Amino acid sequence: MTLKVGIIQQHNTSDEEDNKQRLAAKCRALANQGAELIVLQELHNSLYFCQTEDVDLFDLAEPIPGPSTEFFGAIAKECNVVIVTSLFEKRAAGLYHNTAVVIERDGSIAGKYRKMHIPDDPAYYEKFYFTPGDLGFHPIDTSVGRLGVLVCWDQWYPEAARLMALQGAEMLIYPTAIGYESSDTPEEQERQREAWTTVQRGHAVANGLPVITVNRIGYEPDPSHQTNGIQFWGSSFVAGPQGEFLFRANNKEECEQIVEVDLKRSEQVRRWWPFLRDRRIDKYGDILKRFID
Repeated sequence: MTLKVGIIQQHNTSDEEDNKQRLAAKCRALANQGAELIVLQELHNSLYFCQTEDVDLFDLAEPIPGPSTEFFGAIAKECNVVIVTSLFEKRAAGLYHNTAVVIERDGSIAGKYRKMHIPDDPAYYEKFYFTPGDLGFHPIDTSVGRLGVLVCWDQWYPEAARLMALQGAEMLIYPTAIGYESSDTPEEQERQREAWTTVQRGHAVANGLPVITVNRIGYEPDPSHQTNGIQFWGSSFVAGPQGEFLFRANNKEECEQIVEVDLKRSEQVRRWWPFLRDRRIDKYGDILKRFID
């Protein structure tokens, strides 16, 4: 089975309606080219607001179901595509999550995943905004396959990818918002971008699964002026089950692209490299410890 995956690497502005309308137009264009699954970047409706800690920014959050699931649900139904969205979820007063929502072809919600690993670093103050996810690591069944949807910081953790694979995920999907720190040297910036790419290609290899990663692009200033803002490095990519690049966007420009992914290839790769067969599950108990002294 060959799946046509559409990815949208977009710059964002403070105009949420404009961001959404540009995404809608790109979804329609990709659907017209045959896309069956479209993946959007992390927190795609707005600027990346976690550069500062500001209680007023909680106003950006919305319920699920809510306005955005209705908006993208209508696009999914119109275009007959599955869409992976990424939203700032208001679960209750004072309780918020960074949540990926998968919209089925008929516009309904196929499932959601709440980001489990939450960073807290300069310009990425996500712990201020997001409660760690409580839905666990479970793939979402759709008409285009079983999707192992994770979010951004999750992409550094092999445990998350493995748990999705062990539950039958047919691909790993990472909506993302990550970029360069301006004070780092160009050499250090490039090392970080390549490490980010390499670790995810490693998840593809270790699990014998395609990986789809969609990052935002462009410069977003820090409203507090404590940092010089973030230059998001784009570089969205699709890798096959041996980590091979099927497509990689550049680190400077917006991009909409359809990538053909052969889902049957995973079976053959796992026959060549039977990592799941050879796992020593009887010896992994210590993985549940924070650190082994």
